Parts: sequence; C-alpha cells; structure tokens
Amino acid sequence: MNNSVGNTGRVLWAGLRALLVLTLVCGVLYPLAVTGIAQLAFPGKANGSEIEDASGKVVGSELIGQTYNVPLKEGEETAAPDLRWFQPRPSNGLGANSVNTRYSIILSGATNRSGDNEDLITWVTDAKAAVVKDNSTAGHPVKPSDVPADAVTSSGSGLDPHISPEYAKLQVHRVAEKNHLTVEQVDKLVADHTDDRILGFIGEPRVHVLRLNIALKDIVAAKG
Repeated sequence: MNNSVGNTGRVLWAGLRALLVLTLVCGVLYPLAVTGIAQLAFPGKANGSEIEDASGKVVGSELIGQTYNVPLKEGEETAAPDLRWFQPRPSNGLGANSVNTRYSIILSGATNRSGDNEDLITWVTDAKAAVVKDNSTAGHPVKPSDVPADAVTSSGSGLDPHISPEYAKLQVHRVAEKNHLTVEQVDKLVADHTDDRILGFIGEPRVHVLRLNIALKDIVAAKG
C-alpha cells in the first residue's frame, strides 16, 4: 500500500515537473525567441504589414483590403461606393472605410457557390451593371465586355487588397472626373502602382488599392 502511494506520488511529481518545464519552454521561451527573431529580421511583417500615409499615420495593412463607401444614411442597409476612390473587389469581408484607421474585419471567405448558382449569377450580373453605370463618364462609356472578372467576383479569402490593372484602368476616367484631375494624371498613378509578377513569372500583375488611394489622396490634396 505504501509502495503504491509512493509510486503514484513520484509519477505525479514527475508529470508536474514535465508540465512546468514544457510550459516554460513551449509557452514562454519559444514564443519569446520567435517573436524576437521576427522583430529583428522582419519587423514590418511581424507587426501586421502596416501601411502609413504621408503623415505617418497607420491607415491599413498590406495584406487586408478595405472598402471605400459613403456613410450610410438613415434607413439604408447597404452602403454605396464612394466614387471618388478606386474600388476594390466586391466582398462582404473587407473592413468598411477609406484611407484611415477604421479597418475592422467583418468576416472572410468565399461564397462557396457553384458557377451555375442562381444567387451567384444574380450577384455577378448586378455587380457588372453597377460597374458599367458607375464608371461610364461623358464621352467614355463602359461596355459590359470591358468589365474584368475581379470587378464582379470576390477572392477566395474575401480580403484581397489587390485588383487587376485592367480593373484599375477601367476606373481611371471616373476617378479623374470625381476628383477634378486629368485622365493622364490618374492613369500615371495606376501605372506607378502596378506591381509586376513576382520574380517575373509568379502570379499576375496587380494594383494595391489602398496604396493607390493614398497616392490619389496626396495628389488631390496637393492640387488644393
């Protein structure tokens, strides 16, 4: 009996020591080491890939898209896009706001609907009609065939911060008109903020919407 109790006590004490040691190593020392290495080697990525505007204010993340909508009016449930800004891909997951610090995540993920789903077809059809309407300006009508796929479909995560150069260029005339800029000025902004394929062959050319809108905000402010 005494031997049994003693053996049980030794086993429990050994288990407790193992728990304490593993908690210290895996729960304290290892996280501190990884965090320290990350802060030294990749401080920007370790801190959320934050993006700052010209004043040094954090306005978003390199990895998460934002919406650019006008504030909801009383009785409205769906915000309308603020057409002064370049618009991102459609998604219910993007944080609601424009070039400032209010970029909370609502949700992420794709629709998980098949290509022949009636709801998805309706959403895409309505989105295409809205893109055509919003981006058609005097002397520059947009045709449905001009609308690229990323203008009317969300990404797999629902958080994509990029759009295609084609979608960015589609918005140039509207952005120029709303901000009283020339088409050439806005077109140059898009060209300057178009990133090529990674290493020249990975992925597709892309435009980071937040960085583009920060540059747009700066040029509008400089114009006075």
